[in-house]
Amino acid sequence: MSDENKLSANEGIKTRSNYLRGTIAEGLQDLSTGGLSADDQQLLKFHGTYQQDDRDIRAARRKHKLEKAYSFMIRIRVPGGVSTARQWLETDRLCEQFGNGTFKLTTRQAYQLHGVIKTNLKRTIKEINDAAMDTIAACGDVNRNVMCVVNPEKSEIHAEVLKVSEDLSAHLTPATGAYHEIWLDGEKVESSEAVEEPIYGKTYLPRKFKITVAVPPSNDVDLYAHDLSFIAIAGEKGLEGFNVAVGGGMGMTHGDEQTFPRLADVIGFVPTDKVVDLAEKVVLVQRDFGDRVERKHARMKYTIDDRGVEWFVGELESRLGYKLGPVRDFKFTHNGDDFGWSENADGTWNYTMFIPGGRVQDTPGAEIRTGLRKVAEMLDGEFRLTPNQNVTLAVVKPAQKAAVEALITEYGLNDPEKLSGLRLNSISCVALPTCGLALAEAERYLPDLIGELEEVLEEAGLRNDAITIRMTGCPNGCARPYIAEIGFVGRGPDRYNLYLGAGFVGDRLSKLWRKDVKGSEAKELLAPVIRDYARNREDGERFGDFVIRAGYVKATKEGKDFHADIEDSPVAAKA
Repeated sequence: MSDENKLSANEGIKTRSNYLRGTIAEGLQDLSTGGLSADDQQLLKFHGTYQQDDRDIRAARRKHKLEKAYSFMIRIRVPGGVSTARQWLETDRLCEQFGNGTFKLTTRQAYQLHGVIKTNLKRTIKEINDAAMDTIAACGDVNRNVMCVVNPEKSEIHAEVLKVSEDLSAHLTPATGAYHEIWLDGEKVESSEAVEEPIYGKTYLPRKFKITVAVPPSNDVDLYAHDLSFIAIAGEKGLEGFNVAVGGGMGMTHGDEQTFPRLADVIGFVPTDKVVDLAEKVVLVQRDFGDRVERKHARMKYTIDDRGVEWFVGELESRLGYKLGPVRDFKFTHNGDDFGWSENADGTWNYTMFIPGGRVQDTPGAEIRTGLRKVAEMLDGEFRLTPNQNVTLAVVKPAQKAAVEALITEYGLNDPEKLSGLRLNSISCVALPTCGLALAEAERYLPDLIGELEEVLEEAGLRNDAITIRMTGCPNGCARPYIAEIGFVGRGPDRYNLYLGAGFVGDRLSKLWRKDVKGSEAKELLAPVIRDYARNREDGERFGDFVIRAGYVKATKEGKDFHADIEDSPVAAKA
């Protein structure tokens, strides 16, 4: 068998695609089906869209010999999470005109539209670009949306770190003209030689690649969960540069212990003017050494885990032509959002609002979509998407603050003071009915589960305590459940693996505590642990730290230890 035949199927698709063109343009013209070919579905991801179908009605359509109810999810890149009020309004309009009437704020600071049918796909993407946004590289085997801290304690350096995020995003965006040709009616380039990718090459990266920029003490971007991260180091004179972290990643596969989540390693320090070049060189190392045979083993976390951090640093420094500086001191205190009002150094204000599951929609008692549309129509500031699926109304002028407060009250826009600490620190992926990988519910179920657990928390006097809880419908970990103090990962219909013990600031992995838990069993299982925590925690002790000290699970810092020492603990019975 030749080396080419050993490569994963996706490598062949990319090679044959003529730099991501494939037959997408032709497929869009085929009205005999609501979907596209299997190969083009893989290429569509590079353009920022996934083909999906409504799984709630899949069986009924099959019974009547109908094609699946195909539609497309479109992910809109928002580098650094900062968008304008106009861009918010355009996203709101597009979800109504072409989508399912809602839109989602993702865990990686992007907008997401659902329910766009094939005949509207090109027009929707074109109108997204007309609003000075785009979808290219929002998915696929390339660098995706670059994340950045939303509301740093040192608000005066936000503009600097945001600029770094935007520069990284621009530099690592694919150079192919396919996106403009297909979606924006750009001039078609016949010769593939004219559109070579200067960074990615003909086959791009082995798998997706994710970058974050954090500003201590906030780790809201969950930097340890990403391929490459930059930790801002600020001194008396402002931003001095960044510590560099590499090799994080969340996804794994049930039953395959060769797959596991991994925390990033902090490997050194670089000045601000070297960040973009360093990012390119890290991407090149992964491009050249990442596994192109087994996609489950293709993320950079495995490249580093297999070869070692020292090897990676050596390979990186040889390409840079200089050595990284020593790691500077830093400390994180949380990875959640700071809700409510905060004042910036220039006298403007920010208001961070809780959005359940990141879903912008109107529900009884909380007209989130309508209310935020009204805010966007009058606000001069920014709409910053947080890494926890919430939104920050930022740079609000003092003269507009009272009007924003009035709209928050009028439309019931989730006053954080009325919500529990557990709910405010929750994240869920979309899961059913649209995600094709989902094994169980997540976004539609987690709010109800939190409601059940809130009864226990209230009784235990922990209503306002911040405990991170996250739920995903499959083990890919889009909501980063493996660094949540309480994590639910779908295994099948109404069945989850239950994880405990991650670090509150996202710097320690969780450990499997109970396998195949029914949703209806979760409250009964967790209630004794919560009560034990309320009675016996030490001063300032976080829930994740307590369950380790109390013996419910063992601490997990290394990805290779994620599956080790998993057993039901007799300690659970004592509570």
